[in-house]
Amino acid sequence: MIEYLIKRLVLACFTLLVILLVSYVLLRLAPGDPTRSSMFGSDSAGTSLDASKGALMRNNALREKLHLDRPVLVGFGIWLRDVVLHGDFGTSASVDPGKPVTELILERLPVTVSLNFWAVLLTYLLAIPIGVYGATKAGSFGDQASAFLLFVLYSLPVMWVGLLLQAMLCEGGRWEIFPLKGLIPDNVDELSIWRLQLEVVRHYALPVFCLAYGGFAGLSRYARSGMLEVIHSDYIRTARAKGLPEGVVVWKHAFRNALITLITLFGGLLPSLVAGSVLVEYIFNIPGMGSLSLLALSSRDYPLQMALFAFAGSLTLAGVLISDLLYLAADPRIKFSR
Repeated sequence: MIEYLIKRLVLACFTLLVILLVSYVLLRLAPGDPTRSSMFGSDSAGTSLDASKGALMRNNALREKLHLDRPVLVGFGIWLRDVVLHGDFGTSASVDPGKPVTELILERLPVTVSLNFWAVLLTYLLAIPIGVYGATKAGSFGDQASAFLLFVLYSLPVMWVGLLLQAMLCEGGRWEIFPLKGLIPDNVDELSIWRLQLEVVRHYALPVFCLAYGGFAGLSRYARSGMLEVIHSDYIRTARAKGLPEGVVVWKHAFRNALITLITLFGGLLPSLVAGSVLVEYIFNIPGMGSLSLLALSSRDYPLQMALFAFAGSLTLAGVLISDLLYLAADPRIKFSR
């Protein structure tokens, strides 16, 4: 077990290194850089654009600070050395100039983590019962109706669903049930504890649903397929022949072996939800990692973008490793030593 973990961690470090190298090269090859936006200024009449000496000096200093005056591989090596030896991801170049990017990420990380926690929880709480029902009642009207609704949900784009929900259910829309933006009400100090909790639930409801509906629609079909492969096995027929209750047969014997599929998909669910939060946070004006990624991309903030790439890559690799470890809990027959 220990030997397996060491091998996986070494492989994960190498994979992350390749991800960061490719990301850095693509950033450098793309046209423009963080210094372009402040290179030029307008004269008093606004009829021409002249590069001032002071602006040029400032931008040259910024290029040297970001190692943009060095070859691509040299610049990546310097950035990687600072990260590995000093844990320094650099300071923001344009989103919040001079502020360490780790502080920017840590300020917004709790928001995205809370959103994705509830989205993952909702995804599995809905996907598993729907999938098990579809497998045990395969071919029934309920199974066919749920399959149709789930395929419809899975095909709907997040941007369209979010804007539609805002137009129909948010303040200023047809039915003003939920707030239009944010996760916390403005008048926090004026609310009681119970009222504050209710308002927080109202703020979270639509963003969490937008993050989760595609996930549980797809995951429930995988859960159904996994259960169908198991439900007709010989040992399931034997368990029923012994007179065991149907609930025990389904949830204790069949579902545990069908968990392998769900655990495998868990490894890709975390990074996909974080990626999906970019649109959701933009639509509902939520100050999380998604909106920070858009700011970093639009302003070409190289240090912040590289830190976000490192975070996303680490999250993906961690999800895959966690999935592999969860196999042991689902199926004791799996031995990593083999």
